[in-house]
Amino acid sequence: MKYDKRILKITLGVLFLTIIGIVIYKICSLNLGVEDIKNYVQSFGKIGPIVYIIMFALVPLTFFPDSVLAIAGGLIFGLFKGYIYTAIGALIGGTISFYISRYWGREIIKKLTKEKLDNIEVMINNKGFTIIFLLRLIPLFPFDVISYGAGLTSVKYKDFILATFVGTIPGILVFTNLGSEAVNMGSTSFYISIALLILLFVVSIFLKNKFISKELKNNTK
Repeated sequence: MKYDKRILKITLGVLFLTIIGIVIYKICSLNLGVEDIKNYVQSFGKIGPIVYIIMFALVPLTFFPDSVLAIAGGLIFGLFKGYIYTAIGALIGGTISFYISRYWGREIIKKLTKEKLDNIEVMINNKGFTIIFLLRLIPLFPFDVISYGAGLTSVKYKDFILATFVGTIPGILVFTNLGSEAVNMGSTSFYISIALLILLFVVSIFLKNKFISKELKNNTK
């Protein structure tokens, strides 16, 4: 019985990796500028939103900049729908990364991310929800690395997904708003969207220096 389960697990893993490999190849073969993403998604007509959500959900596996996709989402769907679809994609993508690292382990994840996860892992183990929430507020930290790091810890999935949902609200709103205002380039609303983007990064740097850097120092003592 255990042998059969092991074979099933390996088979499903190989199938999953094959599908992901095909998707990554297709995505990488595209010229992924914001305008190109717009044309690609709109070419699917009514199922365009589903295609966009799938693309965003696979960002952690392709390591494509999620900010570019979020801007494209705002350009394609407008602020409100762009936010909804992007948030759904982000939550699905975060969930995929979380469970990949939880079930496949540290070595595979380190090869995927090519980054050290030790510090993030320690911080999340100590202050799960709070640290994930703060990291999600800071676009300077890669979305996928946070998700993979969280999966290696003892943090509960419900805390991870709630912190992800709440913490990504400002960033997703700013980037989708920038995309939605791109059609009004030169207008007051466009410059306001640029100002909000700058404000987001200023606040991010403050949070990083005030809380995350302090937490990192405490963990290395």
